[in-house]
Amino acid sequence: MSSSETQKIKNLNQMISVSTHVVFLGGAGVSTESGIPDFRGRHGLYRRHGHKGRKPEYYLSHQCLKKEPEKFFNYYRKHLDVRSASPNTAHKKLAELEFYGKLDGIITQNIDGLHQKAGSTHVQEIHGTIYQNHCTSCGQAYDADYVFENKMCIPRCTTCGKVVRPDVVLYGEYLPETAFQNALDMIHAADCLIIGGTSLAVKTAAQLAHLYHGKYLVIINRTKTKMEGMADLVFHENIGEILKQIVIS
Repeated sequence: MSSSETQKIKNLNQMISVSTHVVFLGGAGVSTESGIPDFRGRHGLYRRHGHKGRKPEYYLSHQCLKKEPEKFFNYYRKHLDVRSASPNTAHKKLAELEFYGKLDGIITQNIDGLHQKAGSTHVQEIHGTIYQNHCTSCGQAYDADYVFENKMCIPRCTTCGKVVRPDVVLYGEYLPETAFQNALDMIHAADCLIIGGTSLAVKTAAQLAHLYHGKYLVIINRTKTKMEGMADLVFHENIGEILKQIVIS
């Protein structure tokens, strides 16, 4: 590690040390080290071809779920079943920071539940989660296994027979109100915001980032983001490599 990189790590540790409300805003890049492909990266899910000329985004849309539920669930089960994934260094370090009172919480665009698996408890999932599912008619709750392992091409409610869908935000849908409001509250209260594993290409994440007006802004992402000119520190490295060097004091 060069002297300049060493100094940047020291600066990061100093910022966290003197801050009282540290918040982490993360995206798909946090989970790529757990073997989960991102969406917009070079080898991301959205770089792959859809079927019959349709883009992958269509298969994860509200329109597809309503009009062609068989195709929706076929695509969803094939590409978003990440139940076997395990937390990586980044997830574990963030959980450790929360445990020792150095991190107020996490705002994540990910739906994989890996932050909770690592031990984090203050997690706002602004795009929902694969681990919660519900009947579109009576609202009965179902776990992820019911949807992914169901022998029917369209999972249906055992009570009323209607479609059971994941609590994942699809294209054409609103964000979960409670999670988004909690995320806003965290952003407004933060005096140090660490943005990691996201290019901020998604409008919601970019909006939250631009609403931050605290003292320190840190960006950790392998590729450039549009907010780097506003940041106090920028790392173009794997997020786990940077976070593991945070010293809890």
